[in-house]
Amino acid sequence: MFKRILIANRGEIAVRIIRACMEMNIESVAVYSTADKECLHVKLATKSVCIGPARAQDSYLNMDAIISAAKVTGCDALHPGFGFLSENPDFVRKCQEAGITFIGPSPEAMEALGNKATARKIMKKAGVPVVPGSDGPVSDYKELEKIAKKVGYPVLIKASAGGGGRGMRRVYEPSDLQKLYEEAKAETIANFNDDEMYLEKLIVNPRHIEFQILADEKGNVIHLGERDCSIQRKNQKLIEESPCMYIKNDLRNAMGKAAVQAAKAAGYTNAGTVEFVVDEKGHYYFIEMNTRIQVEHGVTEAVTGIDLIKEQIRIAFHEPLKLKQKDVNIKGHAIECRINAEDPAKGFMPNSGKIGFLNVPGGPGVRVDTLLYNGYETSPFYDSMMAKIIVHAPSRLEAIRRMRRALLELTTEGITTNGDFDYLLLHHPDFVKGNYNVSFIEKHMEEILKWDQAAADIEEL
Repeated sequence: MFKRILIANRGEIAVRIIRACMEMNIESVAVYSTADKECLHVKLATKSVCIGPARAQDSYLNMDAIISAAKVTGCDALHPGFGFLSENPDFVRKCQEAGITFIGPSPEAMEALGNKATARKIMKKAGVPVVPGSDGPVSDYKELEKIAKKVGYPVLIKASAGGGGRGMRRVYEPSDLQKLYEEAKAETIANFNDDEMYLEKLIVNPRHIEFQILADEKGNVIHLGERDCSIQRKNQKLIEESPCMYIKNDLRNAMGKAAVQAAKAAGYTNAGTVEFVVDEKGHYYFIEMNTRIQVEHGVTEAVTGIDLIKEQIRIAFHEPLKLKQKDVNIKGHAIECRINAEDPAKGFMPNSGKIGFLNVPGGPGVRVDTLLYNGYETSPFYDSMMAKIIVHAPSRLEAIRRMRRALLELTTEGITTNGDFDYLLLHHPDFVKGNYNVSFIEKHMEEILKWDQAAADIEEL
């Protein structure tokens, strides 16, 4: 097994990986920027190395500094977590050149699947259903206009190299196509230094369902069930759960087989996530594959009992999967709430501050992955996610009640979070009934904020 692993990330995911390393008797090396010298992952790792100034471009995105840190500390492997360099094939190649095992897929698979237009081609060839649209990137606006007319409005303009909702625009009328195309393209260039765009038919108000897969180097691929990630704001996931109560067994089996087929078609190894949209009639379509561990991986761990980080490490060490598809059993129900330092009443505006008092939820069936501790000062330089609360219970209703209780216990004096908003959302009758899709927050935002204000007014009285 690996002797020492460098974690090329920060915050709660770095802490999560360090914990897995501890349990596997593997030493860990944390990297940090000057802004993160007091971060929890730095305190927990076996060793730590400062790799640059606060700006991510100068630290967590500085490939040479990270590789140097791994070599100086004698690391034989590197885990990228999610975000930053986790889906950068050039970084994988730099690791390989330095003799360091990258815990993730090959750069070739990453390139093929990271480009959404190329991924569509692979899936179509493998017989995996894809959303109707361009067969590859569009060459110019005229081609885009022609394809939009063919598939019919509404349409979705997407960046081939995009992610997190960037470089994406919904177009409902032909008169808006050119303006939104230019907006999306400019955003893509600014965020990804890439102007390659493609177009899909917009599936109106779908469910966003993803399947977790594991694939070893021997050609064995399994899926670990689905996660419903439809509760989103601004194309960013907020609440995830597993299993999806909307998915019946026949559809679940078909989508699971398609996810496995997708991974095999791309020659994929390690952990990955195949994402689909499901329309109101139960038709499902591939939208993309994430070539890394997901933020919401803990939901799958809760219902399967499988530690995905440890599986990633074993696969990277060339070990075959010990699990077969028949060994995967989904037990009970799990829900995750992302706790972000942001104010829902101000359009989810991020904020930062010093934690004066922190109370982390606990008790039966509650797990919290976080970077917070009493006295920690959050940074404005990075993502606003501060914690993930994951609950597991025998039934969905029990899981909802458990999450409500956990959110009531959460206290983060010094920063404003979306915790109260999540608490109220979990009381909404449509959520409780499972009657929701990707437009749920947009549809009910004002309603939930009114509840929040009413609760605040009562508290003042």
